[in-house]
Amino acid sequence: MNKIFIGMGTCGLATGAGHVKTAVEKWAAARDMKVVVTPTGCIGYCKAEPIMDVVTDDGHRVSYGNVTADVAGFILDEVLVRKNYKLDGLLGQFKNGTTPLPGIPMIEEHPYFRKQVKYVLRNCGVIDPESLMDYRAHGGFKGFERAMGMSSEQVIQEITRSGLRGRGGSGFPAGKKWELALASKNAKKYVICNADEGDPGAFMDRSILEGDTYAVLEGMMVAGYAIGADEGIIYCRAEYPLAIERIKKAIEVLKSEGLLDAPVGPAGFQFKLRIKMGAGAFVCGEETALMASVEGRRGMPRPRPPFPSVEGLFQKPTIVNNVETMANVSHIMREGAQSFSSMGTQNSKGTKVFALTGKVANAGLVEVPMGITLREIVFDIGGGIPGGKAFKAVQIGGPSGGCIPAEHLDIKIDYESLKSVGAIMGSGGLVVMDEDTCMVDMARYFLAFITSESCGKCIPCREGTQRLYEILDSIVSPYTKMADEEENLLRFNRVLNMESLAQVIKDTSLCGLGQSAPNPVLSTLRFFRKEYEAHIYDRKCPAHQCKGLLTFSIDTNACTGCTLCAKKCPTSAIVGEKKKAHYIVDEKCIRCGTCHDVCRFDAVSVS
Repeated sequence: MNKIFIGMGTCGLATGAGHVKTAVEKWAAARDMKVVVTPTGCIGYCKAEPIMDVVTDDGHRVSYGNVTADVAGFILDEVLVRKNYKLDGLLGQFKNGTTPLPGIPMIEEHPYFRKQVKYVLRNCGVIDPESLMDYRAHGGFKGFERAMGMSSEQVIQEITRSGLRGRGGSGFPAGKKWELALASKNAKKYVICNADEGDPGAFMDRSILEGDTYAVLEGMMVAGYAIGADEGIIYCRAEYPLAIERIKKAIEVLKSEGLLDAPVGPAGFQFKLRIKMGAGAFVCGEETALMASVEGRRGMPRPRPPFPSVEGLFQKPTIVNNVETMANVSHIMREGAQSFSSMGTQNSKGTKVFALTGKVANAGLVEVPMGITLREIVFDIGGGIPGGKAFKAVQIGGPSGGCIPAEHLDIKIDYESLKSVGAIMGSGGLVVMDEDTCMVDMARYFLAFITSESCGKCIPCREGTQRLYEILDSIVSPYTKMADEEENLLRFNRVLNMESLAQVIKDTSLCGLGQSAPNPVLSTLRFFRKEYEAHIYDRKCPAHQCKGLLTFSIDTNACTGCTLCAKKCPTSAIVGEKKKAHYIVDEKCIRCGTCHDVCRFDAVSVS
């Protein structure tokens, strides 16, 4: 019986993995062959989706990328019938105890995976995430079983020795958080897994939940035992339907196996799990706002102390860790603290998962050891900037993160190093920008997101981010569109105070999201001040991205008078006779760029 594995996470399904599965089943039926098609999660190489792995009769597992329904049958014929493995889309073969196929590279030798270290993502794209048997075959629940033979204090000591820090943003030591919760004498305690993941472009937690569901639930069970909690809640955004479906199935399987809602181990530990779906509010990624949402109230943060470990959900001791943190717990408990602490730097142990997106050749999910450089991630793993463009910056830490410029490409990725350049690790969003990116407009984009997502509870965040956004908007807008000279002067003065306003927001906001909200402005002001000055004083956008500041002109020597630009101009801002040079009336021009796009003689220039 042949086995076929198809990456059917959200990314795989979006690129046609479902059609590939149907094509494989039709191929097998036409040949009267028994084939087991197993859906897996995402292996992280988004550029190669859909991905199909073929297991040969002698047990070799060979992986192919960019598989479509049209070529799936051809690949199966070549691999299973003709034993020809060197096909277009070959990614490599997996190590699975068999003698490697000669001439076929191992998948970890692929440039995208060569510098990655698969620790928390080890099972994603490899196992059937809905199969408890498959998870157990790869070591699943051995960590939980080991924890059951230890005291709560010993479990927490193991997590503390590993050096695991929360992967949700701030990097607070997980063991310390658990220790505070254990110290509380309250009989009722909670474990919450934060799967809200509200950062634009982030999909780390979604991929783990879809690709290794049981690892997250096992980590929560270990955490529950460690602090003495009897209930766990997965707070997952409703926009993750596949992840939610797999979590629900996994919970029911664990109940049927007697691992949930039943006494387990010598101490009779009993734990139950449930899902709470979030409505997509960015602020609910903050743990106190998240708990308010779980309680049925509007998601708004509250002052601390008391901290959730002491007084959290329903005023009971609660620990909140994100998906990646919980999945790490499973592996740490199974293999010991040393397996995790041997990777990374002195103060930032283990690995970190990043969603690598933006102007980079190989976008996708990457897991790297702490201490790797930004250059290695962007150029060695990500394949560099497409189209021969120059690297300009990377936004790390989500919308409230910071920008790191080219001069710091060799910075090490760890909590302390990132802080030194005004950035944060965040949950793991990493957006690459090239030379065509306007850093002022980029800061404006993130401030627009933050402003719309502010819960509105505290004045610095509610009013401050709005004022900051208005200033940025005025910088990228032409003065002619403002009300009058008095308003122009007012806006100009506010621009001069932009940096101090950002600092006030950072120092006085109630929660961590508000305190980090000005980071896009502060970091771009620090490293790209000249771009701000060009926008403010010269009224020019060096990257030619802010349309309100662009000036379009026609080279009369190059213009043939074909009239195409005049016909296409939506505001009739271009005048001139046929076969004679044309002109642009600047007062009518709306900077749409249509004239530049349609001109066949390169006569229209932008400055």
